[in-house]
Amino acid sequence: MEIQTMQTSPSTQIVNIGGFDIGGPNFTVIAGPCSIESPAQFMETANGVKASGAHLLRGGIWKMRTSSKDFQGLGSAAFDFVKNVCKETNMSLVSEVTDIRQIEEIYDLVECFQVGSRSMQNYELLRELGKQRKPVLLKRGLSAYINEWIKAAEYITNGGNQNVILCERGIRTFETATRNTLDLNAVAYAKRNTNLPVIVDPSHAVGIRALVPDLACAAAAVGADGIIVEVHPRPAEALSDGMQALTLSDFSAMMKKLDKILTAIDRPLHKVTEHAH
Repeated sequence: MEIQTMQTSPSTQIVNIGGFDIGGPNFTVIAGPCSIESPAQFMETANGVKASGAHLLRGGIWKMRTSSKDFQGLGSAAFDFVKNVCKETNMSLVSEVTDIRQIEEIYDLVECFQVGSRSMQNYELLRELGKQRKPVLLKRGLSAYINEWIKAAEYITNGGNQNVILCERGIRTFETATRNTLDLNAVAYAKRNTNLPVIVDPSHAVGIRALVPDLACAAAAVGADGIIVEVHPRPAEALSDGMQALTLSDFSAMMKKLDKILTAIDRPLHKVTEHAH
């Protein structure tokens, strides 16, 4: 690897999304459904996660799915009500773009563009996001080396957009008991060898609802700057990834447990009431 191991950790660059500093002294929680399915579902989820202390909303408008027959997201049909939900709840949205053409379409809807695992090495998309003024959350490819993940981030930063957040979301290993294997090594390594904030997606990492809170807590303990988790009011009805989505009560319980761990390591949660959208 070309990256030289440093003797001391570099200071983490602060990336601000919707008034919340990611990479600073506070821990950030991004929560919401895998896919935005309807106005009622999105509003209920947004209100629920905010009440439990989430800082930012996640939600897929377009979804890249392994099977072309699976739900692909609502696309432009969701634009108006997504904007309304964000305004009503006073929360900012993080959402995935899978194609260069989508950047302009949802520019006014999102505060942060997400690059999914399958798109980590879509270098034309990364170059275009490097020209944007909004932050980019870059997920690690499911079989990508840490070095490849960091170099993918450089396609964005070299374009002039320094506001990149790395997201570890589990990698494909020989293990089949869980959806993927959460690589906490990568979190510790990226924190020590880059100046980018690093967050963890425990939902995609494990794929099993009951295990998500434990991995969220592990991410906090290892030094991640935040987490991004999937939450659905009724996961059994979810059109995508219901098996790994927390219920609103699950999420509330996880936040209380997370708060205790973060207090112990002097990394408090942001206070939601202090910020305005």
